Amino acid sequence: MIHDKNIVLTGASSGIGLEVLKLLYPGEGNRILAVSRHAEDVLADFADNVIPFNCDVSSAAGVDAIFEKAAEVFEGKKIDLFYANAGFPYYEAYDYTDWGRILKIFETNTISPIYTYSKYLQHLDGRSGHLAYTVSAIGQMAMPGYALYSATKFALHGFQQAMRVEKPANVKMTCLYPIATNTNFFKVAAPIDFEKPFPVQEPDVVARKMVAGLESGKKYVFPSGLFTFAKGLMAVVPPVRTVYWKLENNKLDRFKENLRNVQ
Repeated sequence: MIHDKNIVLTGASSGIGLEVLKLLYPGEGNRILAVSRHAEDVLADFADNVIPFNCDVSSAAGVDAIFEKAAEVFEGKKIDLFYANAGFPYYEAYDYTDWGRILKIFETNTISPIYTYSKYLQHLDGRSGHLAYTVSAIGQMAMPGYALYSATKFALHGFQQAMRVEKPANVKMTCLYPIATNTNFFKVAAPIDFEKPFPVQEPDVVARKMVAGLESGKKYVFPSGLFTFAKGLMAVVPPVRTVYWKLENNKLDRFKENLRNVQ
């Protein structure tokens, strides 16, 4: 059990973040700054040791505000665990020209957690601390329909890999690599319903494995044993991956057809 920790959790009001919050707040002595765009509405009556904070993490000003709020609510004491979990997807055919749309997803999913690392390092000033990221299995194997989302997660995966080599010894890092998770992820990704990728995992399962990984100080958490097995199988037998991609691309084709029908 994680206890006596000052914790910042982003993306805390839904999905994996909310399930992680449910597991962390009972820890004796834990104080949690729970961050999302709508945290103060969703989490207003959650628990006395949970401080909801409305914030958009997709800018330097937003991340700076989180550290300023943490200094206030933790009374100047250090952040023991900063879990940068916030992120969002697009599900789409990438066949358009829109610089702003590209920038928006990278600002939240990639630039924000990278900037958070810099701020956290500065905040710790040599003290011990634990930084966690939700990366995603899609940061290790791209998927049709998720080109930009995959790109943001591949970039974050590369960043954490480099930081493990150069980071100071006082900073621990834990990275989560969930497969598709049954959350609001699929409600915000596209304007119409679409077929989920195979397989899909429940958020409470992912959260339990992540919190266990945080407790034991794991570097990487892969909540789906099937993904770990499939990744190894596809490395040895590449045609398996080709068939899987083909099946998922068929889903994208059906989505595009359905989208045309409603426009």
